[in-house]
Amino acid sequence: MTHLTNETSPLLQVEPAIERSISYQSNHTPYDVRPLHPQQCKHEECHLDYSDILRDIIIGFSDGLTVPFALTAGLSSLGSAKVVIIAGLAELFSGMISMGLGAYLAAVTERDAYHSQEGKKTFAVKNRPADERTGVYDVLEKYSVSRGAAAPLVDELCKNPQEWVRFMMDFELKLEKPNVHRAWISAVTMGLSYFIGGLIPMIPYFVMDRVREALFVSIGITVAVLLVFGYVKNYVAIRNHRAGVWGAVQTLVIGMLAAGTSYAIVRGLDSKDA
Repeated sequence: MTHLTNETSPLLQVEPAIERSISYQSNHTPYDVRPLHPQQCKHEECHLDYSDILRDIIIGFSDGLTVPFALTAGLSSLGSAKVVIIAGLAELFSGMISMGLGAYLAAVTERDAYHSQEGKKTFAVKNRPADERTGVYDVLEKYSVSRGAAAPLVDELCKNPQEWVRFMMDFELKLEKPNVHRAWISAVTMGLSYFIGGLIPMIPYFVMDRVREALFVSIGITVAVLLVFGYVKNYVAIRNHRAGVWGAVQTLVIGMLAAGTSYAIVRGLDSKDA
């Protein structure tokens, strides 16, 4: 994904452009639109899969690092390591299943929505070709391509209904064709990322006897991980050190606010019961 960054707005992003190979020939048609080279298609698919996996890792790990940490920090005010561990593990496993299931359902819904729109567009190309040709012109006009200049390209594109539909899905509806294996990959990736992220703040409670000391160690570990994760998350996505620092601060503030709020609520409820 291509990103535009500058000093005043390090988080500004630009949508990726979809490349097409266009060669000029001297025969009857001045434009010849050809499919991308197979190796290029494979590279593009791998890049998209990598971006999707990275997104799932970020969502799962950030939620796992924040939610179980906030819960265990709040329960640590009760002074029982057993309660913290049991409740933390219960939340960790249920959260992992919930995140994985949610990612799976989201990917399945996205896939079904794409195929539904693709079917409608295929029907329209077959039964209302004039309207769909006008749609191609309308898309090209958004890129400042006049109808006269676009006419040969539109004529060539419309000779292939399959590529015509793909063009309209890409540029008119702006829908990306989902990977058929995306649902399971997304579910496993997000679920495991959540579990790993949530397990890190709980480690001190397994190895230390005193809950209060374990809490402070857990806070220290979590602060360090939040800073590193926030920085890496933004830097990998945006390739800008300033954005990385901002991501580190943002992630740390959110995590600490969640943990502090949870701790205060549990401590307040426990004091009322006492």
